[in-house]
Amino acid sequence: MKKALLIAALTAPFLTGCVIAVSDGEADTHWAGSSSSWQKQHKNNREVISNLALDTSYQTVLNKLNTPNFTELLKQGDDVYQVLFYATHSIHSDGKMTKDECTPLVFKNDKLIGVGDTIYKSLSNG
Repeated sequence: MKKALLIAALTAPFLTGCVIAVSDGEADTHWAGSSSSWQKQHKNNREVISNLALDTSYQTVLNKLNTPNFTELLKQGDDVYQVLFYATHSIHSDGKMTKDECTPLVFKNDKLIGVGDTIYKSLSNG
């Protein structure tokens, strides 16, 4: 028994493991590196979004901001609406990103038509 404990104690530092994380549909905001790296990402997203011009193409925005935290796609008549949600501010301290912590970018037929909750909410009202 003592021999098995000694072997286990001596080999433990050499063991490696794998961690598998499973998400419940919310984007994880634990970034590698310093604890403020998510804050830097939010700030960068706000800066890029504030410099976007109306009629910017969908692909141009994706190239500047990369993968959004959430997306929605809607077709009304002959028009296709795509909404990209980017993390810009933290409300909850739960380590998860939710849509209410994101800024929506609304595209109509691949062109940016608005930024923010007002334009996003107008889609459901119109």
